[in-house]
Amino acid sequence: MIGRGLAAAAALALAASASAQDKPVPYWASIASGEAMMRTGPAKTYPGVWLYKRRDLPVRVLKRHESWRLIEDPDGAPGWMLVALLSERRTAMIKPGDARSIHASPDEGSRVVYRAEPGVVGRIDDCSGNWCHIQIGKREGHVRMADIWGVDDGEVID
Repeated sequence: MIGRGLAAAAALALAASASAQDKPVPYWASIASGEAMMRTGPAKTYPGVWLYKRRDLPVRVLKRHESWRLIEDPDGAPGWMLVALLSERRTAMIKPGDARSIHASPDEGSRVVYRAEPGVVGRIDDCSGNWCHIQIGKREGHVRMADIWGVDDGEVID
């Protein structure tokens, strides 16, 4: 009886994950695995062009083909990735340039709690107006949308 319950729970989790990745394109996702191969086409027979070793890296999903997604990485490189290697978890990366201020509240005049270097990745939630709440490791705060890659201008996330 326990075995059937576990199998049913696993099937439901798999169905929820698959349906979550069937949303209209383009949409944002992140790399779910510690290692994820980007390929030149939508099958394992296509050559690998990049092996990502950075869990939570934000990617833009541009197209769907069966269990494959055409993605764009933060450097603008396009390629195909197996949907199982992607997560719905919203993340963002600090854009190139100077270190960016992370504020105590979504207000330019609020206290700066820390600064994040370009390329740092954090988990985001509660985005509205021009700000997102971001968690980088155990630190959190608010960052301007213009300072991160992984959200659309004016996007609302709650």
